[in-house]
Amino acid sequence: MADDYLVRIGKLIRDARQHRGWTQTQLAEALGTSQSAVNRIERGNQNISLEMIARIGEALDSEIVSLGYSGPMHLRVVGGRRLSGSIDVKTSKNACVALLCGSLLNKGRTVLRRVARIEEVYRLLEVLNSIGVRTRWINDGTDLEIVPPASLDLDAMDADAARRTRSIIMFLGPLLHRMDHFRLPYAGGCDLGTRTIEPHMIALRRFGLDITATEGIYHAVVERTAPDRPIVLTERGDTVTENALLAAARNDGVTVIRNASSNYMVQDLCFFLEALGVRVDGIGTTTLTVHGMADIDVDVDYSPSEDPVEAMSLLAAAVVTESELTIRRVPVEFLEIELAVLEEMGLDHDRTAEYAADNGRTRLIDLTVRPSKLEAPIDKIHPMPFPGLNIDNVPFFAAIAAVAQGQTLIHDWVYDNRAIYLTDLNRLGGRLQLLDPHRVLVEGPTRWRAAEMMCPPALRPAVVVLLAMMAAEGTSVLRNVYVINRGYEDLAERLNSVGAQIEIFRDI
Repeated sequence: MADDYLVRIGKLIRDARQHRGWTQTQLAEALGTSQSAVNRIERGNQNISLEMIARIGEALDSEIVSLGYSGPMHLRVVGGRRLSGSIDVKTSKNACVALLCGSLLNKGRTVLRRVARIEEVYRLLEVLNSIGVRTRWINDGTDLEIVPPASLDLDAMDADAARRTRSIIMFLGPLLHRMDHFRLPYAGGCDLGTRTIEPHMIALRRFGLDITATEGIYHAVVERTAPDRPIVLTERGDTVTENALLAAARNDGVTVIRNASSNYMVQDLCFFLEALGVRVDGIGTTTLTVHGMADIDVDVDYSPSEDPVEAMSLLAAAVVTESELTIRRVPVEFLEIELAVLEEMGLDHDRTAEYAADNGRTRLIDLTVRPSKLEAPIDKIHPMPFPGLNIDNVPFFAAIAAVAQGQTLIHDWVYDNRAIYLTDLNRLGGRLQLLDPHRVLVEGPTRWRAAEMMCPPALRPAVVVLLAMMAAEGTSVLRNVYVINRGYEDLAERLNSVGAQIEIFRDI
């Protein structure tokens, strides 16, 4: 391997390590090597095998080098271009992963329509296939067919794929009805600080699930029982609520779940459970009453709704690039607070009359955004559980606030690290001041400038950086974009279809 390649790979490894917040010693411990060896690798002074590169990428949850993989690795962005035309919102990433986990409840054939073809979905499919579930893309790759085996082979689980997705935690709810004991790898996903699974455990213990964690594995033992009183969730989280719903769906009785999330992916899961024959009362509220079934064996066909966070991403793209863009199939009931805030900031936009999504329940609109002179909001931007401003939409307000006149305070109180990643916008000309790990002060307007940088390891801040690059005159490079592919299908190509200029490339 040529010396210049060693230097370039070393730089990629160093950047990935720093973005994960690790020291060289921590990476060395994960690899079973010495700190000095890691130091030599990062300086390009150490011959390194492809196997070692793959091990480093796995340890850092970062695609350092991609071999035999057709997806994008880096993005080259020619900025300063206006967007125009119209673009459709894809189906919800978070709903799709919940429904994939939910398919484990069903002995029959499940067909999910217009499933998001993203890395998070691919990882779950790899896990499902490894334990015996047959899946195939049908209808020209648009829809997904899922057929379970008579019995699951959990000992054959693809642990590497499981560790790369936090969604694996939602296997607990359905599996506790199928197995008396089983093992799952620790949940992975975005690097957003410490997130315990204790709220999941508190809910699922009521169904007889007991878990001990050792050496990167959850060891589950089940002594099935039915909750004798309402389950009160200690955290109004989306995946916590979904896990409780999945457990309740095959509890042969009535389960009441209080302090439940009523967010978009939870509602889609409830609609799917109803298609399986499970009655769910209170959808859209914080109290869900589930009338479970001991056995579910039906052929089901379900269409998840569109993704409100992707809709917000596309809206922010139009705002930051000062473009006129029509965003079609926007799930407005999950963006109403965001739109109300943007209206107060001065957003010029039109919306069509509401119409139903393919699930027959979610309300959609088409939204046209035009170049606007925005003013910073008087109040801080902060998330709240639905129907408040969506937690995942908060980062997009960093880019929007950066083009508005005045100072905007963003308080991202949910995640430990995410606000820190927003300060990556400073490398593109932004003026963001980190007040503490959760609060960022944004000064606008911004004169964006091109830069080459590493992709943040958290999904939404990574997309925010990409949007800023689209607004910056000149050519920018965003390296190692696996995290974006976890949550967005063909994002670069789709943005190019409305006027962006983004090239997908790989170094090696």
